[in-house]
Amino acid sequence: MHHRRKLGRIFILTTMLLVGFASAQKVIQLAYCSIDEDHLRMDCKYSVPPESPEPFCKYTQRDRLLDTTDPDEEQHAPFKHRARARIFPGNVCRLLFKNLPKGKSNFTCNIKVPDGGTATKTSVVEKKLLLPCSAWSVLLQSCSGLLLTLMTLPTLLEIHWL
Repeated sequence: MHHRRKLGRIFILTTMLLVGFASAQKVIQLAYCSIDEDHLRMDCKYSVPPESPEPFCKYTQRDRLLDTTDPDEEQHAPFKHRARARIFPGNVCRLLFKNLPKGKSNFTCNIKVPDGGTATKTSVVEKKLLLPCSAWSVLLQSCSGLLLTLMTLPTLLEIHWL
């Protein structure tokens, strides 16, 4: 009997923890494109619980801090004039990064609610494969389902007319 009570308490505790994690902040999407030839724009779309305070956003490369909206953290010196992170309406944290090096680079978006956990998402950016920033390039990256629908729509309409 004592064993069942113990299992019941563990089950309740586990359920409470899972509900807590499910309602925490999370990074939904990381999209990027090029501004000019050597500059990167990266948009980190996130969600936070309804009553949570304004989150802090930061971008990192491994242990180096590119930029942050948290006034308590200091930007890594080499990036002071190269990287800028800002939060925009619609739960988007944008990084503008100047002089993107050739090859592949890892960028990590970190979203942290004060007195809460941190949600992260990392993306590998290859400079030669970057699309220029435009509404269409952002749409292609972020809405693969919409793109698939747009591409199959003519086929579906063709079948309908037969």
